[in-house]
Amino acid sequence: MSGMCGCCGALRPRYKKLVDAIFPEDPQDGLVKTNMDKLTFYTIRAPEKLDRVGEYLAQRLSRDVSRNRKGYVVIAMEALDQLLLACHAQSINLFVESFLKMVSKLLESRDPDLQILGSTSFVKFTNIEEDTPSYHRRYDFFVSKFSAMAHNNNQAPDVRIKVRVAGLRGLQGVVKKTSSDELQVNIWDKVHMDKIVPSLLYNMHDEDSPSPSPSDDTQHASQHQDTTRPTTVAETCLRDLVCRAAFGSIKSVLKPALCHLDNHQLWVPNRFAVKCFKIIMYSMQSQYSHVAIQSLLSHLDDHTRDSARIKASIVGVLKETVSIAAAGSIGPSVLEVFNTLLRHLRLSIDYQLTGRRGSQGSIHKQPINEEEEKLFQEAIITTVGAFATILPDYQKIEIMMFIMGKVPIPPQDGDSSMLSARGVQGEEGNLLLQNMLLQSLHQVALAYTSVSMTTTFSTAFLDPLLRVSLVADIRVRLIVQQILHTLIDRHGNCEKLEEIRIPKYISDLDLKVEKCSRQDLAFMRKHGPQFYSMLYENLLQRDNSDENFHAIYCTMALLCVELGGEDVLVELLRLTLGLQEIVCKPQEEYDLSTAHICKLHAVLAAYLNLISQLTAIPTLCQHVTQVLETRKQEAPYFLPETAFMEGDSLDHVTLPDTVDTKLLFHQNVINEAMASSGHEVSRLSQPFVPLRSDFPSQSRYSMDVQSINIEMDQVDTPGRERTSFRACSFVKHPGEEITFETLKKTLTEKTPDAEDDEARRREVVEKFQNAPFEEIAAHSEARSQQLNNKLNEIMDMVSKPSVDASGRVVSLSGPFQVKSVPVYEMQFPDLCVY
Repeated sequence: MSGMCGCCGALRPRYKKLVDAIFPEDPQDGLVKTNMDKLTFYTIRAPEKLDRVGEYLAQRLSRDVSRNRKGYVVIAMEALDQLLLACHAQSINLFVESFLKMVSKLLESRDPDLQILGSTSFVKFTNIEEDTPSYHRRYDFFVSKFSAMAHNNNQAPDVRIKVRVAGLRGLQGVVKKTSSDELQVNIWDKVHMDKIVPSLLYNMHDEDSPSPSPSDDTQHASQHQDTTRPTTVAETCLRDLVCRAAFGSIKSVLKPALCHLDNHQLWVPNRFAVKCFKIIMYSMQSQYSHVAIQSLLSHLDDHTRDSARIKASIVGVLKETVSIAAAGSIGPSVLEVFNTLLRHLRLSIDYQLTGRRGSQGSIHKQPINEEEEKLFQEAIITTVGAFATILPDYQKIEIMMFIMGKVPIPPQDGDSSMLSARGVQGEEGNLLLQNMLLQSLHQVALAYTSVSMTTTFSTAFLDPLLRVSLVADIRVRLIVQQILHTLIDRHGNCEKLEEIRIPKYISDLDLKVEKCSRQDLAFMRKHGPQFYSMLYENLLQRDNSDENFHAIYCTMALLCVELGGEDVLVELLRLTLGLQEIVCKPQEEYDLSTAHICKLHAVLAAYLNLISQLTAIPTLCQHVTQVLETRKQEAPYFLPETAFMEGDSLDHVTLPDTVDTKLLFHQNVINEAMASSGHEVSRLSQPFVPLRSDFPSQSRYSMDVQSINIEMDQVDTPGRERTSFRACSFVKHPGEEITFETLKKTLTEKTPDAEDDEARRREVVEKFQNAPFEEIAAHSEARSQQLNNKLNEIMDMVSKPSVDASGRVVSLSGPFQVKSVPVYEMQFPDLCVY
């Protein structure tokens, strides 16, 4: 009976009649709209019939596809699209299953037109928001098929472009349909992203359809054409994909992108890689930017053994990525980022020294290109600066301290050899590493805004920095001076003071000078001697170039302009006069050439001229001007214009054994000038004595105990006599004097040599670490008894009365008669006994 009903049209179900009615006799006439309206009204009134309508349409479409009746296939898909838009019943899921089967049938066809038709219908479907979720729908087939269409290589360019665009839009539709629905397939899985992301990048790198130039006047006119090109569509799809990615899924996009760049060797040149990561960085949420940065750093670690060109390209992409990242978006492990970059810098230096690239102990090591390694090192240095730009200032200080901690520095005993850095070979490697790390530090300093010297120069940062400023390599010393310029200069005066010159008027330099704060004055009181000694030693380095002299002068000038308080000004004058004394009376320690002496005189002349004009003390200005005029007439080689213009040719100048005093700056004149303006000049009369090369470990003050001599005079009054006290000397007897040295010799034995003292110290430490407690207690008790005996002897000596010239007994208290207490009756607290 069912077969007979199928043959009889009058007995066919109503939904089949309505479906058949939408197809015209001639497919070129298109969909019969009136009948389509009837079918739509029927499905809305009877939504339970919707799944049957979809199933019947799928049967007709499958038959038409197999018979290659494209016209009827187009009509069937148009009808399905209209039904999807019109019907939103709960039973639409079954209809969607029939729809997806028809789309799959079209995509499986080898006809490009049918594939494009299926992709277009699928995109329309993805734009529909469904009322009810689907628990069993899968899109794996569509991801694979659309990815294959995106790689279409049809011989006809027009067909190839249309198929690729259809595949890309289909991928975009899949992502849109599944990314926000947790019940759908997880589109962020590796199996799907490994197909989607390479398909997008492959079309973005399509050389057959290059992107138009932004300066093209016809860009707006061709905007519609751009939307039909695979390159433009792929970029749009990639932006949409990254924009939808959450924190946990952003790496799923980055990993396939990096692998695609590796597989297709797109790192060198890195224009396309930069373009891809710019799209990614601008599309992702700003708080996720550090994920892209960390992924690039990890990828750089994976390419450690590759050529320097590839690594330099990756670092270049990293630099462009960082410049887009939001401030502070490197992530929580800021130091790890810089540690990774500096580790690669150290490895590059090691490769450069050995001439080979490979893991330690590896037999097969590849030769390197030294020029490429240098380019890679420069790329790392500039990238470090780019990273520092987006960091807050407090983190920049930490980064500078972190980099400084990796710089090989001379030990504090003044030895010229440096501590070897881990992974770097020999003295040459230390010098190269110093140079590169200090350049990186300079890049961070350029991005830092200095406010307070105390905050900028912590002890852990300043001490090694100043020690490195005295190494043998002139390039390293120059970089240290440049770092100091950047950190000390807070008003843009550095560029105006880079050249050593003597302006007639200080206003010509247009310097910006402000009063030094109390915090900075306290900083200079504590660390000033280190700066002065560093400048002193640097100016006397025999291999200084003109560039070194200019940099040191700029540092001295910045200290005067930025931190020129009263105490600092006096110390700078002492430094200048001390240097003048050294060059006028050469010592064996400093074997200076004639050119060096002339240049040093020129630096001091320019510096004193700067100080005199900044302080505006008439007497000082007059004295400096008089000396400069005399030098201009009799010794022009002591002025910057001649000394730094002729350079080493000054070695042929014959200098007198004793420089004429009228060519020098006089300390007594400077003292009087400073005193007339209210400055404290007591220290100015003291000769400048620099700390040695291990000055950071020394105390600011050195004091000779024997030099202490304090006298207190009592006013002569009736019944009282004049009494004189010296330091630690209570009473002066005709034949005996008890001084501090006497007490010291009484309490201690003869001072051993340094080696014996060190051996004794080690013996004591070992004894307290290994000896039993009872033995230590007995030893301490014996020492206490010995000290008590010594104190008893001292008190006996002090309490012994003496007779003066008049025959009167004089005791410790002088003319006053005070009853003395016997030593055996004195009570000493237990805590006072050692």
